Amino acid sequence: MSLVLEQVSKIVGAETHLRDVSLTLERGSLNVLLGATLAGKTTLMRLMAGLDVPSSGRVIADGRDVTGLPVRRRNVAMVYQQFINYPSLSVYENIASPLRVAGLPRAEIESRVREAAALLRLEPYLDRKPLQLSGGQQQRTAIARALVKRANLVLLDEPLANLDYKLREELREELPRIFAASGAVFVYATTEPSEALLLGGNTATLHQGRVTQFGPTPEVYRRPRDVVTAQVFSDPPLNTLRAVKQGGALALGTGGEARALGAFAGVPDGSYLVGFRAHHLELDPPSGEAIVLPSTVTVSEITGSESYVHLACGGHAFVALVPGVRRLEPGTTVDASIDPRRLFLFDESGALASGDLAQAA
Repeated sequence: MSLVLEQVSKIVGAETHLRDVSLTLERGSLNVLLGATLAGKTTLMRLMAGLDVPSSGRVIADGRDVTGLPVRRRNVAMVYQQFINYPSLSVYENIASPLRVAGLPRAEIESRVREAAALLRLEPYLDRKPLQLSGGQQQRTAIARALVKRANLVLLDEPLANLDYKLREELREELPRIFAASGAVFVYATTEPSEALLLGGNTATLHQGRVTQFGPTPEVYRRPRDVVTAQVFSDPPLNTLRAVKQGGALALGTGGEARALGAFAGVPDGSYLVGFRAHHLELDPPSGEAIVLPSTVTVSEITGSESYVHLACGGHAFVALVPGVRRLEPGTTVDASIDPRRLFLFDESGALASGDLAQAA
């Protein structure tokens, strides 16, 4: 099945939840909806499923207009953030429940449940009740129940958000394998850029009810078409500052100066918004043609394998994500630096300016 959304909007009272969304999702594809809370992800999924009707625009499945068709008449499965299972039923019966409702023969139910259980590695737990399972196993059960329907469209609304870190990582690694084994259109909503990168497939970035970009996930990450997309796809948040190019020189919004190298070399003179990701901001002694940003440490956060160092620089607040333990006391002065080739440049409208972005990701 292919799913096409044509200029879909959803307006509730005076609030616009979605605005002019157009997407084409192909059969067998994995599609990530990436955006902050209230960006419009859940609203969009509800319109795809038929749980809501758009205020304008059309939803087309396999060439057929299904805009007003209710969910019960569509072949759709959903998995929510809160894993929902029947506590009085075994794992086997939880997975089998939609098939029994559909009146499938016993042999067909047995075959599909066993297949889904093998795919989700639930075979040892089929006789257990949900409350005898870990959180990850309960969510696997919910996903298996969705897959066993062999739905044309499978919607997963932040399905790992309530699991602990270890369980999230475990399921994140397995989900691409699970998706690849099914021929459905998968739509996966998340607030986490790292999750989108791990899952791969295609990503649609959402901001305030608009899809700002859609395409292969690595391409959207490496070459965001505007500053909003770059911000949506950056965690920690994208660092930004203003810069004015005049000939071969740059006047930085932090008060410093630098040579117009890297991405700046191929753009006209003028004012730009410069963006750079936290893991490209260096705290070691600068080398080569790096742009130096004299800064003062405000906070250091150590996560174990990495450290987040918050900096104040010329009225700007930056975050550096550096490897290892970097315990820098507040008030420490450092020369932070950034390779000019790592910069995103955005013009006055916020659109990506031309230039070499081969290393900006």
